[in-house]
Amino acid sequence: MGLAQIFEAIAGPDAPVEFRAYDGSSAGAVGSPIKITIRSPVAVSYLAQAPGALGLARAYVSGHLDLDGDMFTALSRMSKAQQMQIGLGERIKLLQELGGLKVLVPRIPPPPQEVQPSRRRLTVGRMHSKSRDANSISHHYDVSNRFYEWVLGPTMAYTCACYPTENATLEEAQEYKFDLVARKIALKPGMRLLDVGCGWGGMVMHAAREYGVKALGVTLSEQQALWAQQAIKKAGLEDLAEVRHLDYRDVPETDFDAISSIGITEHIGKANVPGYFTFLNGKLKVGGRLLNHCITRPDNTGPSIYRDGFINRYVFPDGELEGPGWLAGMMNDNGFEIRHEENLREHYSKTLAAWCANLDEHWDEAVEEVGQATARVWRLYMAGCQLGFDHNVVQLHQILGVKLDENGTSGMPLRPDWEPSQARTQPSA
Repeated sequence: MGLAQIFEAIAGPDAPVEFRAYDGSSAGAVGSPIKITIRSPVAVSYLAQAPGALGLARAYVSGHLDLDGDMFTALSRMSKAQQMQIGLGERIKLLQELGGLKVLVPRIPPPPQEVQPSRRRLTVGRMHSKSRDANSISHHYDVSNRFYEWVLGPTMAYTCACYPTENATLEEAQEYKFDLVARKIALKPGMRLLDVGCGWGGMVMHAAREYGVKALGVTLSEQQALWAQQAIKKAGLEDLAEVRHLDYRDVPETDFDAISSIGITEHIGKANVPGYFTFLNGKLKVGGRLLNHCITRPDNTGPSIYRDGFINRYVFPDGELEGPGWLAGMMNDNGFEIRHEENLREHYSKTLAAWCANLDEHWDEAVEEVGQATARVWRLYMAGCQLGFDHNVVQLHQILGVKLDENGTSGMPLRPDWEPSQARTQPSA
């Protein structure tokens, strides 16, 4: 059996994909817009060492396996290969088909873009310590601001957008998301906002520009902070908006009127979540609102961290996902009354599709800027996440809480006042 036929069997005989291999073999759907090319024995070794998604990812990232065509479509058509879970007997059979023990010796090291969990424990310290969290954030976010500009677009928002209509653009959806958060936490001129994990400062600048709010954002990424500081100065918002390169745990100010936490809970670790919400509660005035926006898993079964998976090794080291009910419970038990919750899962799928399109449009520039391997990591990761949101493997939840006064008064309206039909008309920028 040729290598192409073996890879076809792994992907599933019904997968409408064309396979070609360096041994001259071919298989699959001839003429398919999705074409997989196995370029060297290294790709075979990677698959033998780690059958399934991780082995295929290593081969692709390292350039020993090529994929022509739309990545999202390819992953959709090869779902069997990604979910491959095989026992010892099947593993031995696969190893024999791939060429026997010779494909394992010598062992091919993973691509340098991979952060191996065992090595990470030895080099950067205790899980979710300040130094290790800073290292994790730097690994993902300090890639290249220019690269992120190409992928994320003008808003530089690296969190789920909220699409007001099916045909809204990515930029419109990101601005709508910022405004939705602002309305949910009831921003008004003269208020003080803390934006935790502020990224490139999108929420901070929106709050300052559109609501006259004095907004402070903090991020562990030095490159994000530098970009945001320059953007704030360019927009003439220095009197209202500020972004610091700082761990949220080191914010000295208190008595904020509102807090937005957009895309940070995934990074802080399950053990730290109760303390996180307690800390934020202590930073708020009575009657202040917290909006927590984060990726979740659909339920609380199974592990919250997949240390051996592609995402943890290549994209978000130490990332942990919890179920929405558990997160709401932790907010509730650590100082907040829960007032509203919604799932934006489909919105994140659309957001990722737009990011993937942006990367494809700027592929040559991206490869020149960050290197082919890193660009390939992003192409694979974003398309895979899009598939995950489509199939309810992951979700995106916004949970709104309020800090009650000593008498249990919330100050909340009788009905939500943040929907567009009830929201104030936004001034032009």
